[in-house]
Amino acid sequence: MSQHELEDRAGRVREGEEIHRERLAEYLKQQFPHLEGDLRITQYSGGASNWTYRLQFANADWILRRPPAGTKAKSAHDMGREYRLQKALEPVFRYVPKMLHYTDDESVIGAEFYIMERVAGIIPRKNMPRGLELSEAQTRKLCENALDCLIELHSIDIKAHGLDQLAKGEGYTERQVLGWNKRYRLAKTWNVPKSEKIMNWLEHNMPQNERLCMTHNDFRFDNLVLDVDDPTHIIGVLDWELATIGNPLMDVGNSLAYWIQADDDAIARSTRRQPTHLKGMLSRDEVIRYYCERMNVDVADFSFYEVFGLFRLSVIAQQIYYRYHHKQTRNKAFKNFWFLVHYLHWRCRKIMRQANKNKKEKS
Repeated sequence: MSQHELEDRAGRVREGEEIHRERLAEYLKQQFPHLEGDLRITQYSGGASNWTYRLQFANADWILRRPPAGTKAKSAHDMGREYRLQKALEPVFRYVPKMLHYTDDESVIGAEFYIMERVAGIIPRKNMPRGLELSEAQTRKLCENALDCLIELHSIDIKAHGLDQLAKGEGYTERQVLGWNKRYRLAKTWNVPKSEKIMNWLEHNMPQNERLCMTHNDFRFDNLVLDVDDPTHIIGVLDWELATIGNPLMDVGNSLAYWIQADDDAIARSTRRQPTHLKGMLSRDEVIRYYCERMNVDVADFSFYEVFGLFRLSVIAQQIYYRYHHKQTRNKAFKNFWFLVHYLHWRCRKIMRQANKNKKEKS
């Protein structure tokens, strides 16, 4: 298999998510007079939240990001914020794609959007691309490189580079807990649990101290771009919608919520969307140890961060399901997300019980 065939590809635009090609092409050629040829538009299948398209001219290969149609959370899907944040990060974090253009003029495609350069490479989705097999040692190297990439992001001196002005910062942990609790209550449908006990537990078990840094908050393998010449080497980090100045341990907890191991239960394995099951990948416990050792962090109990990550993921799933439930999207991939919410809350309660047991034994 050729290297080109290993690159991540866009496909046919989903029904109901089409873009007016002629109008967009005319607009872009006004903004970028050097563009040549006709515009070809394809769409990436991975986006459950924002919609992502590939734009190809004769002399340009770009990515367009826009919010989904329908009702959305007030602070979610802010394309302008996502664009500005990546623009500010470009000089200090080598994995950010080059930002090209943003507009809030909804007359062009029916929504605000931004354009960035396409980072050509491999995106490790549920499985590695057909024809690419990594040894156990290579898989381990890829896993460590991914964690080192997150550590590099968390190690940026945000004050020295003026990035501390991008968000509120102090009080982040409390804002996150209260914010995601509120979002869940607003997006709740009749077929998901109330889960007030989980939300109350999070509010009463927030850590007293928090370090602040640049966080991604959706750091998964399917948001990484790998070099086709060396698939253990990361060349890009995508999807910065949820990035902010925040608590790095919560960022790790958010990543762990997606981290499905080979020995997880059947329901968890059925939800896997990244190749963390491969031999050579670290377990969730090993991820915590690896990160804490390299960041010189002493976290005896990671339960709060794990529960928060799982609950937050359930809210994201519920917000997406809410759109499907109210017929704001036709994407049938979201049809059973309500069941995922039940399962994630079950995992939250399991960790909470163990954490409460450990606390009693210590006291």
